[in-house]
Amino acid sequence: IEAGPIDASPAAIHAAQFRDGEGATRSLGQFAGKVVVVNFWATWCTPCREEMPGFVKLQSRWQGRGVQFVGIAHDEADKVAAFGRELGVNYPLWLGDAGVMDLSRRLGNRLGVLPHTVLLDGQGRVIESRIGVFAEPALESRLAAITGK
Repeated sequence: IEAGPIDASPAAIHAAQFRDGEGATRSLGQFAGKVVVVNFWATWCTPCREEMPGFVKLQSRWQGRGVQFVGIAHDEADKVAAFGRELGVNYPLWLGDAGVMDLSRRLGNRLGVLPHTVLLDGQGRVIESRIGVFAEPALESRLAAITGK
């Protein structure tokens, strides 16, 4: 599905607030300087479950090359934690309220469907917004093109 226009500044993207599994406040700004792969997902989303093992592999391969994956869900903390353990997720899974889908829409997901993956440069600018499964080989070639590595 083609993503729509972006309606969020890099500063707003970096400042958006989420919670980690322990309830601490987190923001994408903590990864400034890195290419960030932001994945909007939910525990009930079957295509999300399909693509996440590929993201786990890519996080392992790319974490030393300035790339950070982050999963963001509007879901229940215990369900997210169990899901992360079950799939062996090696990147942060953050939670948010209704603002999660609002941010997803502002980042091009005009239909509000999941999964939705956004690639950000080190300054928080949107490089790509993709709705639907982002297959591991396609994402790896995008990361190589973006980072030059």
